[in-house]
Amino acid sequence: MVGEQESAQTANKSLFPCIANNAEPTKFEHFKSDSNYLLEPLASELDNELNHFTNDAGQLLKFHGSYQQDNREKRQKGSDKDWQMMLRLRSPGGVIPASLFIALDDLSDRLGNGTLRATTRQAFQMHGVKKENLHEVIGTIIKSMGSTLAACGDITRNVMAPAAPFEKGAYPSARKLANEIADLLTPSAAQESYLDLWVGGNLKYKIKPKANVQKIKAQQLKGGVFSGDEKEPLYGSTYMPRKFKCAVTVPGDNSVDLLTNDIGLVVFVKGNGRLKGCNVYIGGGMGRTHNNEQTFARTADLLGYVDGSHILELVQSILALQRDYGDRKIRRHARMKYLLQDKGIHWFKTILKAKYFSRPIKEPIIEPKFKLEDYLGWHRQSKGLWFVGVPLLSGRLDGSIKIGLRKLVQKFQLEIRLTPNQDLLLCNIGNHQKSSIKDALDCLGIKQFETVNNIRRHAIACPALPLCGLAVTEAERSLPKVLDRIEVLMSQLTIKKSILIRMTGCPNGCARPYMAELALVGSGVGQYQLWLGGSPNLERLAKPYLQKMPIEQLESTIKPLLISWRDEGGRKSLGEHVKDLGDQKVISLLSKNS
Repeated sequence: MVGEQESAQTANKSLFPCIANNAEPTKFEHFKSDSNYLLEPLASELDNELNHFTNDAGQLLKFHGSYQQDNREKRQKGSDKDWQMMLRLRSPGGVIPASLFIALDDLSDRLGNGTLRATTRQAFQMHGVKKENLHEVIGTIIKSMGSTLAACGDITRNVMAPAAPFEKGAYPSARKLANEIADLLTPSAAQESYLDLWVGGNLKYKIKPKANVQKIKAQQLKGGVFSGDEKEPLYGSTYMPRKFKCAVTVPGDNSVDLLTNDIGLVVFVKGNGRLKGCNVYIGGGMGRTHNNEQTFARTADLLGYVDGSHILELVQSILALQRDYGDRKIRRHARMKYLLQDKGIHWFKTILKAKYFSRPIKEPIIEPKFKLEDYLGWHRQSKGLWFVGVPLLSGRLDGSIKIGLRKLVQKFQLEIRLTPNQDLLLCNIGNHQKSSIKDALDCLGIKQFETVNNIRRHAIACPALPLCGLAVTEAERSLPKVLDRIEVLMSQLTIKKSILIRMTGCPNGCARPYMAELALVGSGVGQYQLWLGGSPNLERLAKPYLQKMPIEQLESTIKPLLISWRDEGGRKSLGEHVKDLGDQKVISLLSKNS
C-alpha cells in the first residue's frame, strides 16, 4: 500500500511538476492537464449541432473569455434551456479603441442581446450570444484588434490601471506597467490554442510583448519561475489554482480598488516621469461562500517596495509562488488570499526570496491617503485634448445612449476607456471638438456629470438574475429602486452626506461589496446580508450584521442607524461611524424596528 501511494505521488509530481505542497490534485486539475492546453473537448464541440456545450467544454470556454449561461426566467419543465454565451474582453487599463468599440456595438446588436456592459475590471461584456455564433463573434473581436483570451478561468484576469488618460505625474507609467504585466502574464501554449480555435491559427493576431517584457518573459524557462512545462513555462498545463488578479495605480488614486487584488502596485516615478519603483500589496480578494467561515473577503498586505527595474520579475515570481503553493485540492480555498492568511506575510516573503525572487524588497514609501476617483465630467487630458466621463449605472450600455455614443465614437474616432466604477470615458477630444460633443451628450440627456449625487455616482451592482448561474436574487435590475429608496429616506432625515453602496446577487463578490459602507449581498430570494463599515476610499473591509434581511424591510432596518449617524456622526462617513459605534451598538440600532 505504501508503495502504491509513493508511486501515485511520483506520478502526480511528473504530471504536475509545479505543485509544491504535495496535495493530491483534484479531478479538475487533471482535467486542465488533459485538455491539450485548454483546447479539448471545446474544439470538438464548437461546431457540432448542439445548442450548448457539455460541462467539460464549458469549463474550458471560460479560459477563452466566455461563460455558458441560460436565461433562468425562460426555464420550463420539459423544455430545453435558453442557452447563450456571455463574452468578456481582455482590455488592460480599460482601453477600447474606436474600431474595436464599433465592432462590439455591431456584434451586440446583430448577434447579442443589444447591450454592452462595462465590468468592474474595466472590460466590456457582451450577453446573449448563441453557440452557433460564438466563432464569428470571438473571431471578429480578434480581427478588430481585441481579445477575450484569459478574461475568465484559472488564470491572470484583466490587468487594471487608472482609466484617466492623464499625461501628468505617474499616470503614463502606471498605464504602461499594466500593459507590460498583461503581456508578460499572457499564456503561451493557451494563446496558440486560442488563435487556432477562433482565427484558424493566424499568428498575425498574436500578442507581441515589447523587448523589455520579452527579456523578462524568457526567464520563465529558468529557476523557480519555470513550471516544468516548456510549452507553457509560467503556468504549466494546469494553469493557476484559481483566478489571479493584478492592478496598478498611482499614489492616492484608488479607482482600481487596489486592496482587493492578488497583486496591487502603487507606482512612483522619477522627475522625468519614468518608473522609479512600486509599493507592492499582495493577497486581496473578495469571493466567499455563505455559511462557510473558511471562505472570506480579505484586503491585501503590504509586502514592501521594489525598484522599477525588477517589478516585472517580481510579478511573475509572485504568480509562480501562488501557482506552486496555492491549494489545488479545495477550490474554495485556492486563491492567494488564503495562502497569505494561513502562512502569513513573513512566510510568503521568505519563500519568495529563497526560491523565486532574489532582488531586494525594501521598506515601503509613504503614500498619500487613498481616494476613490471616478473621473466623471470634463477633464483636460493634455495640451489641446480633453476627455469626458459618462456615468453608466451598473455599467449597462443600451438604448439611445448606446446609439448616441456609437455615433460620437465613429464620427470623431474617440478612444473609450472603461473605469472600475463601471463608467465610460470618451478620450482624445480636441479643443475644436469639445463643444460639438458636449451638445451631443446634452441631447442624449447626459448633462450634469458633476452634479450626479455621490450615492448614485459610486454605486455598483453585479448582473445577477436572470443570466448568472450563481445568483440567488436580484442586483443590477433592483439597484435603481434601492438607490431611490435610500435617497428618499435620507432626504426625509435631512441627511446630506453620501454613502458608498454596492449590491450583489450572491456572495461571490463580483461588485466588490465587502469594501462598501453599505452592501446588500444576496442570501435568498428577495433577501440580503447587510454589510456595513467599509470606507469611502476603499481601505477597510465591511462586516456582516444581518444574514437574511428582506429587501422590503430596508428602510425600517437602517433608519435608526442613519439617525444615529445624523445626530452623532458629525462629519464622519457612515463607515467610520459604524466602526466607532462598535458591533453591539450597531446591532441594537438595526434591531430597533424589527
